[in-house]
Parts: sequence; C-alpha cells; structure tokens
Amino acid sequence: MGGIEQQESVARRFFRWLLALFYLVAGIAHIRSPDGFLAITPDWVPFAEQIILFTGIAEITGAVGLLVPPGLVPKARYAAGLGLALYAVCVYPANINHAINNVVIGGETASWLYHGPRLVFQPIFVWWALIAGGVTNWPFRYRTA
Repeated sequence: MGGIEQQESVARRFFRWLLALFYLVAGIAHIRSPDGFLAITPDWVPFAEQIILFTGIAEITGAVGLLVPPGLVPKARYAAGLGLALYAVCVYPANINHAINNVVIGGETASWLYHGPRLVFQPIFVWWALIAGGVTNWPFRYRTA
C-alpha cells in the first residue's frame, strides 16, 4: 500500500514540519528527562525505563522520517506517519493514568484544564500523523501529482 500522492501545499508542509518538531522535542525530552514520563506510565507496563527510552527513540525517528524527501527514501514519510499514529495510540494509557490518578510530577499535579484538552487532542495527533505521512487525506482533497 503506497502513500497518497499529491502536490504538497504550504499549509500541509508547515503542519508536517510542526508535527516533526513537536515529536523531535518530545523524543529528546523522553531521553534526557525520563522521570516525568516514568511517573505517568501505568504500573502494568513492563520494563518502563526501557519503554520510555524506546518511545523517545521512536519519536525522534518518526520526526526525521516525516522530513525525509520522498525522492530520497520513497516510503519514509508514509512509514513515519503510520508509526507516529500507532505511537500516539500506544501512549494514550499513560495520559489517562496521569489524569485519572492525578500523578504528581515535579511536586505538582495538573488540573483538568490540562488533562481534558490533552485527552481530547490525542486522537487528533493520530490523524495528524496520518495526514503528515501521506497515509490519508481525509477530509481534505488534494490534486494528484
């Protein structure tokens, strides 16, 4: 299954780069400062420290994949989009755990003004990764190249 072929608009390129930047920063944070991520990881997750390291590497890899020119590695963006979408689904239990159990990070708890939008926005991150990777164009229409 190949990616959606289209001429990339300025807006689409901007949002692809923005998502890549977001995941690059988050990936670096997972690796450099894992304690907050470990705190919100549900108890049932095995090898939590290694999982946090792996998620950081996955975020960085996905970010780079979104920026690889299609002519250089034809399926890189597609694979990165799928990978980041799956990643966003897989880390959702940590976000739920953080909210439901009011996990303390750095001596502070976050309010539902933080948790509510974060939980609602997670499915949008899934969709955004799929759009950025050219896996789907829904609900937009683009000219084919």
